[in-house]
Amino acid sequence: MPCLNEARTLGACVRAARGYLAARGLAGEVLVADNGSSDGSPDIARTCGARVIHVDARGYGHAVRSGIAAARGRFVIVGDADGSYDFAALDLFIEKLRAGYHLVMGNRFQGGIESGAMPFLHRYLGNPVLSGLGRLFFHSPVGDFHCGLRGFDRAAIQALGLAAGGMELASEMVVKATLHKLRITEVPTTLAPDGRAGQSHLRRWRDGWRHLRFLLLFSPRWLFLYPGLALMAAGLGVIAWLLPTPRQIGGVILDVTALTYGAAALICGFQAMVFAVFTKVYAINAGLLPEDPRIAALARIFRLEIGLVVGAALLIAGIVGSLFVAGAWEAASFSALDPSRSLRIAVPSVTALTLGLETILFSFFFAILELAHPAPRLS
Repeated sequence: MPCLNEARTLGACVRAARGYLAARGLAGEVLVADNGSSDGSPDIARTCGARVIHVDARGYGHAVRSGIAAARGRFVIVGDADGSYDFAALDLFIEKLRAGYHLVMGNRFQGGIESGAMPFLHRYLGNPVLSGLGRLFFHSPVGDFHCGLRGFDRAAIQALGLAAGGMELASEMVVKATLHKLRITEVPTTLAPDGRAGQSHLRRWRDGWRHLRFLLLFSPRWLFLYPGLALMAAGLGVIAWLLPTPRQIGGVILDVTALTYGAAALICGFQAMVFAVFTKVYAINAGLLPEDPRIAALARIFRLEIGLVVGAALLIAGIVGSLFVAGAWEAASFSALDPSRSLRIAVPSVTALTLGLETILFSFFFAILELAHPAPRLS
């Protein structure tokens, strides 16, 4: 039980958990990871029969990770010490853990949320949206990413290398367990109003952002790749549509100005896609994400030499277009050119030059990453 000033409820939680262990004849302990309480919580925990460890680094994630490291059992059940969870009703968790599941998540939306137990925004916006994004980004089977009651195989979860220090640890555990293909399931659990006298430790907007930020940082596809593909597609569409001639939509005429913005979208989209590859490779090499066979296949196919050839072809195309514009300018005695005509060649030429140079630089950098982490990671 992570604990920060839970004197009002901690004793009842410890007694309920110890009573459950005794009633079921389970060999276990109640471990309280105290995160700097000043209200006597550690003494209450010891009096009620819990083992207490002190965690100096503040934050829910630090407390939970320290508690996992200090635990002695094969299975660990983590639950908030604020009286919102029933520690006498853990049969479903034990059953699923014994059945071989590595992570058993409580689901408050299935088990029931008592009146006043969860703020309106958390119940109908925050939790559903963030959990929905987690399922979308990572194909996780979990419907309640942030439930404070969960059980797991200690060795399997420790092998994930959890690192978050704040509330986002709740998301990190689910995401990494999903990415590493651990066996995950959910069981219904109830949520009661907490018994705290003061404010909740949860900071609605700050912690919500930290969860969202974590989900995005661990999904280069949704952070970079898909937006990049959308920008590239939009940019190519605009260029293909406007390159032959100006277009009119109602009373609006779209010409080379819109063409320029299309080229910018194409370049930005390409850069976002490159960032997606770099981020994925770095995260795999750093052990943040599991190995991905698609990255290994990309490394085998997209060798440095291929990247250089593609980049050089784009550069040549850009140079040829630029020379054509320069020739037209010379033919006009270096006077002003018709922008509607000249920019239809200049904009694609500059775009090709930019993409060609970026492709060459990208190829070299990708080759450096490959040298830094050779087979079997990248090839």
